[in-house]
Order: sequence, then structure tokens, then C-alpha cells
Amino acid sequence: ILGVVIVALVYIIYVQISTPLNFNKELAAKKAAVIERIKDIRTAQRSFKSKYQHFTSTFDSLEAFILTDTLELERKLVDEDDSVGMAMLKKSGKKNIEKFKIAVIDTIFSPKKLSVEQVKQLRYIPGTDDKAQFIMEAGYTTASNVVVPIVECRAPYKMFLDTVAYRQEIINLIDEEENIFNRYPGVKFGSMESANNEAGNWED
Repeated sequence: ILGVVIVALVYIIYVQISTPLNFNKELAAKKAAVIERIKDIRTAQRSFKSKYQHFTSTFDSLEAFILTDTLELERKLVDEDDSVGMAMLKKSGKKNIEKFKIAVIDTIFSPKKLSVEQVKQLRYIPGTDDKAQFIMEAGYTTASNVVVPIVECRAPYKMFLDTVAYRQEIINLIDEEENIFNRYPGVKFGSMESANNEAGNWED
């Protein structure tokens, strides 16, 4: 009997030590994956706003923008230090600026390159087997008497962490974020309450 009790105590102590360590490892790994994807969503939203002067609240429209839309860019025809080239350009009556269009997907994520399938996966929170989507909202607010577009995209911890294996650890984490640090319990960028330049809470 004593041997069984000792084994049980050793196991309990092991669980008490290993569970927090395993949870912290899972939290770090899964949070990093979520941050990586939500950064791409933010990049796409900022490009969408640069063209349409507002953010979008749906992943359908954001996906269509990335896969089918174009952006108009500018480039110089001649190096301004090239006196001969500039003289010829001036003689021809042309401006030293050329506008051209490029597919959104080919430019906004540079130097990274996203495939069509990766773009279609943007809406899904990593590690959820495509069962949970990022929560995304968009609208307007007034700042210094100016109406400005705003956006918020978020993934709560409880949507991408193992709430069965680490139930108490997640409860403690959420309580700590909300009541001690007054932070959103998860990963997010932007705000529907104020214009904050689409800041991410992982950048604090």
C-alpha cells in the first residue's frame, strides 16, 4: 500500500510541475502561429484601405481583393542623377513618373509569397482544423473631428488553446489578462473603440 501511495504522490507532483511547463510551451507555439497569420490579415486590410479608403468587415471581400484585385503603383522612368536621360525626358515632354498596375497578391506580402490556398486559409485561426475563424469588424470613428475608418481582428485564447487539457491554466490566463493587465485575452489588432493605427496587442 505504501508503495502505491508513493507512486501516486510522485505522479501528482510530476503533473503539477509538468502541466504548467507544457502549457507555456503550447501557448508560445500556438500564439506565434496566430500572430503570424493575423499579421498577414492586417497587411491585406491596410492595402484594401489604401485603395478603397475603408476597411472591410468580411473575409470574403478581403479574399477577393487579394486574389483578383490590383494596385496602382508609380515608378521613375529615369534616374534623376542621369542628366542626359532627364534632358531627353524633358525634351519629349514626358513626366518622370510612370503608373502601372500589379496584382495585389504579388506585392503586398513581399518578400513573403502567399499561395492561393494560403490566402483562402487566412480567415481560419491556426490549430483549429479550419473550425474557428478570426473575428473581424470594421467601421468608422471620429478623431479630432475627422471621420476615420477603423478595423479590429481578434482570436480569443479559448478558441485556439486546448481547453480540455489546460482548462484551469486557461482560466487563470484569461483572468490575469483581463483583471490584472487590463488586456484582451487573446491575439488582436486594431480597435472598434478608437483609431490606433491597427496596433497589435503582441507589440505592447
